[in-house]
Amino acid sequence: MSGTSLDGLDLSYCTIWQEGHTWQFGIKKTKSVSYSTEMQTQLKDAIYLPADALLKLHNSYGTWLGEQCDLFINDHGLEVDYISSHGHTTHHQPENGLTFQIGNGQHLANASKQKVVCDFRTNDVALGGQGAPLVPIGDRLFFNKYDYCLNLGGISNISFEYNGSRIAYDIGLANMILNHITRKNDLDYDAGGNLAKNGNINTNMLEKLNGLEFYKLPFPKSIGYEWFVDKVVPIVDSTEDSMENLLCTSIYHVCEQVAIQIKANRKKSGSTLFVTGGGALNDFLVETLQQKLGDAVKVVVPSKQLLEFKEALVFALMGVLRIEKKTNVLCSVTGAKRDSSSGVLFLPS
Repeated sequence: MSGTSLDGLDLSYCTIWQEGHTWQFGIKKTKSVSYSTEMQTQLKDAIYLPADALLKLHNSYGTWLGEQCDLFINDHGLEVDYISSHGHTTHHQPENGLTFQIGNGQHLANASKQKVVCDFRTNDVALGGQGAPLVPIGDRLFFNKYDYCLNLGGISNISFEYNGSRIAYDIGLANMILNHITRKNDLDYDAGGNLAKNGNINTNMLEKLNGLEFYKLPFPKSIGYEWFVDKVVPIVDSTEDSMENLLCTSIYHVCEQVAIQIKANRKKSGSTLFVTGGGALNDFLVETLQQKLGDAVKVVVPSKQLLEFKEALVFALMGVLRIEKKTNVLCSVTGAKRDSSSGVLFLPS
């Protein structure tokens, strides 16, 4: 799994099985591979590449993914049925009928010498869907005891049951804006939100962020890096203030938007919100979110392993469901014409 926050590659060795109608999982081994500054820049700027250069990166990144998987497998002596790969999203424009995740599956299969399942979004977009978010199938099958599942990656997205269907959509910003601010100041991230905690809210910036048109749109809806560059970066970069204040303002914005969505869809008091993704490691963000939600909703943060590797786990599940020819993308989430079993299979040569 590689996400929009550009932190690096997450590898998770999982076992997945069914007991009756209940799906179970075990996360046996994990590894995170940080991106070099050069690779971060390469992935971030891939949106601007001409077609031939983008396809070259698609192939070379696929080979790199395969090499990383091969190292992981050999280091731990793992027996692998197949690799399930999300790749890295460079383009996401469902309104134009396109989404693209680099990491060519054939190159990945050849470099890892393993069967590969990948390209989970394209089919849903072809069926008229958003191609995102995809994690809600895991929320439904693995984490259904919680009322809401919130992922705080580069983007914040939420899923929950509504009238018998799983509903999910991108809420808006999360780590993408925080990392943009810290990287401008030569820091990878704000550990624990300690810098943000010492900041103050810039009300002008907060009003501009809260006024973004995307927040007014009905779901299903999703965003990608293009939206961030076009709509959010100009607001941040034109605000003259300290790093601490910019981070503090961004966290309040993220938490306000999450709270608005939960309050609009909350059916009972005593609800539980299951929070994963890198943003759940930001103590100040979690504290602020609980403050915004009040006593009616309890924020639940799981173990660090599950928090960090939930997305990788869910894409492993999506691979299982694709191999078993079972639904792994829900039209109630994406707005597609129908549910689908999405993903493309590649064999090593």
